[in-house]
Amino acid sequence: MEILRHAVVLVHLTGFAILFGSWVVEAVGRRRVTPLMTWGMLIAAVAGLALAAPWGISYELNYAKIGVKLVILLIIGALLGIGTGRQRKTGSVAPALFWLIGILTFVNAALAVLWR
Repeated sequence: MEILRHAVVLVHLTGFAILFGSWVVEAVGRRRVTPLMTWGMLIAAVAGLALAAPWGISYELNYAKIGVKLVILLIIGALLGIGTGRQRKTGSVAPALFWLIGILTFVNAALAVLWR
């Protein structure tokens, strides 16, 4: 069971890497929202929800941390949706919206590492 949980952690980290990595590539380039960002967010979300279930662990989960990370993930998803819609309409994304996606993604990863 522990190996399965570690595999889900790997998938979760891969989703984060896809989201943040594609954002960094766009931050250097044209600053737009890509479908790859949305896929990374979805992969991280599904794996994160699977990790929030108390299976295969011998310790108590920190549900406050999980809740805060989930709220931030929902905000990131909303920003990606808004950014995609505006990009279709106008051809570009507002700089504040684009940078907020990256900042919140980084904050979510920092919470995972630093909040014990």
